[in-house]
Amino acid sequence: MVLGCTGTSVHEGPSGAQRIKEKFTHSWHTNVKGEREQTQQEYEALRTQKHIPHSAEHPPTGGATAPSVRRHFLALLLAICVGFEFQSPMRASELKQRTAQAFDRYVQLTEVRILSEVTGTGNFLHFDSLSERERNSILARVHSGDVVIEPMRTLDKGKEIHVPDGLAHHWLSIGFIPGATLDQALTLAQDYTRHPELYAPDVQRAHVLAHDGQHFSVYYRFYRHAIVTVIYNTEFSVDYFLPDPSRGYCFARSVRIAELQDPGNPDEKELPVGNDHGYMWRLNLYTRYIEKDNGVYVEIEFVALSRSVPWMFALLVNPYLRSIPHDYLTNYIHATQRALSPNVRSDTRSRLHLADVKSGLSFMPTSTQYLHLRLRLPGITVGRN
Repeated sequence: MVLGCTGTSVHEGPSGAQRIKEKFTHSWHTNVKGEREQTQQEYEALRTQKHIPHSAEHPPTGGATAPSVRRHFLALLLAICVGFEFQSPMRASELKQRTAQAFDRYVQLTEVRILSEVTGTGNFLHFDSLSERERNSILARVHSGDVVIEPMRTLDKGKEIHVPDGLAHHWLSIGFIPGATLDQALTLAQDYTRHPELYAPDVQRAHVLAHDGQHFSVYYRFYRHAIVTVIYNTEFSVDYFLPDPSRGYCFARSVRIAELQDPGNPDEKELPVGNDHGYMWRLNLYTRYIEKDNGVYVEIEFVALSRSVPWMFALLVNPYLRSIPHDYLTNYIHATQRALSPNVRSDTRSRLHLADVKSGLSFMPTSTQYLHLRLRLPGITVGRN
C-alpha cells in the first residue's frame, strides 16, 4: 500500500564520507576527461570532413559539454550531501509543531478539494477535470497498460503553503485494470493479509488491527530502498465509501509511523515517533475507483511529509526526494493489474506527465542512477539490502 519518501541509515567506516567524496571526485574527473577526449576526436573528424582550418572562429576548447558537466556535478553534489548529512546513522530530526500544523493545513485543503470531486455530480476522477486533449492522451496511455503520474500542488487562496522545516510530497497516479470489476478491486484492497505477497518488497507485513463495517485499522511494515534503506512500523486509519454500484473511494491516513533501528536484528527497536531521521513523518493515500469501459480506473493521490534538507543542497535533493513516490505508485498499480488482470502485458511502464518535464525532474534519474551506482563501491556499505 505505502512506501517512504526516502531512505535512511548510512553505515560506513570512520572516514566514509571522505571516501565517498574522493571516489566521486576521481570518477567525475575521469568521466569529464573521457568526454573531453571524445569531443576532441569528433571535432577533428568533422574538421577533416568539412575542411575546417584550426584557426576557425570557434576551435575546440577541450572542455566537456555543459549538460555532461552538469550531470556529473549534480551526482557529485548529491554524494557530498549524503556523506555530510547522513554520515551519522543516529542523527535525528525532530518534527516541530509548526511543521505539523502547516502540513495539516495542506492536508485539510487537499481533502476539501477531493471531497468536492467525489461527492459532486461532475467529475469523479481528478483527471476528468483536465482538457479533452489531456484526457484523451491519458486514456490512450492507461488503456495500453501504462501508469500515468503527475506532481500535484494544493494552494491556499491561490498562494503556496509553506511547510517550515519540512517537504510536502504530493503526486497523483492513474491506471486502468481491464476486465476487472469494482467489487474485485475493493475486495483486493481490503484483503490486507495478501498485501505483503502482492506489493513486495514495499510491504513486508500487514494485518488488520480492528474492523467495523467499511472502517479498518491496519498495521503495515514498510520497506524502502532509495540510495539507503529504511523500514517503518506503521498504523493507518482506512475508510471506504461507496456512492453507487460503479464508484468507490478510500481515505487511508497514517496514525503512527515509527522508523526502525537495526531492523531484523535481535536488538531491533523503534526510534521515537516524530524524533527520527525524518524521512517519512506523515503519509495519506486517497484512492478512487470507477468501473467503466469494461474495466476499473484506479486513481491515487499520495500526500506525505518528510524533513527538509540544507538549503545548499535543496536545488538538487528536493526534486529527487519528491520524485521517489513515482516508483511506488507505479509498482502498486502494476501489481494490482497483475492480480486482477493476469493477461495484462508485462512490459508496461509508467510515463511521467508533461508537468514533470516542465518542473525539471526529467533529468534527475540520470544523476540519481549515477549516484546509486557509484555508492556501491568496495569498502563502502550504504544501508541494508
